[in-house]
Amino acid sequence: MKDRDGDRRLGRRALVLGGAAAAVGTAVLARQELAHVWWRLPGVEKPRVKGAVDFPGARWLAASPANLRRADRPDDYGIDRVIVHVTQGGYSSAVKAFQDPGHGAAAHYIVRRDGRVTQMIRELDVAFHAGNREYNERSVGIEHEGFVERASSFTDAMYAASARLTAAVCGRYGIPVDREHIIGHAQVPGTDHTDPGPHWDWERYMRLARRERAARTR
Repeated sequence: MKDRDGDRRLGRRALVLGGAAAAVGTAVLARQELAHVWWRLPGVEKPRVKGAVDFPGARWLAASPANLRRADRPDDYGIDRVIVHVTQGGYSSAVKAFQDPGHGAAAHYIVRRDGRVTQMIRELDVAFHAGNREYNERSVGIEHEGFVERASSFTDAMYAASARLTAAVCGRYGIPVDREHIIGHAQVPGTDHTDPGPHWDWERYMRLARRERAARTR
């Protein structure tokens, strides 16, 4: 899950390129860069409350700032994917890795075997979880405690809690609850990962997520 996605800061280069673009009506890439970092200007960034979570009931444990990129999603990067991961280890080891600045990766959420949810990165921000910069920018990453080779990792409580979480994310950003938009890490272009693996019951998971999404729209 290594993805050392470097931060793009609003600095001299962006301002110079942006000025040139305005002057000559070209430099499309420069304008796109400015569109993604305008909120870094003083007084523009959305208010952030320490310890606030996006999913009610989740526990907050902050990931290392080295394993994410501050952003203003969905205003600077649209969110149109949920990516399902498996930790290949226990909950505590996943938290430790995501809080390690040398790890180079972290997800927005971890769902435990007992259904408890921990949020480690705000959905506003880009988490380095997918191994693909574009997919990181457009997705919310959800880790699940366990091992891809162990069907016993995926409990009833985990499926139910994760489906509620995914339905909430999809509702917040208008994401269709289908397999085009809710994908496994193994489906991300360029990745060498296999999670969530052959024991993840996609049919069950999608059925639960659709039921949760329908309940939220009544």
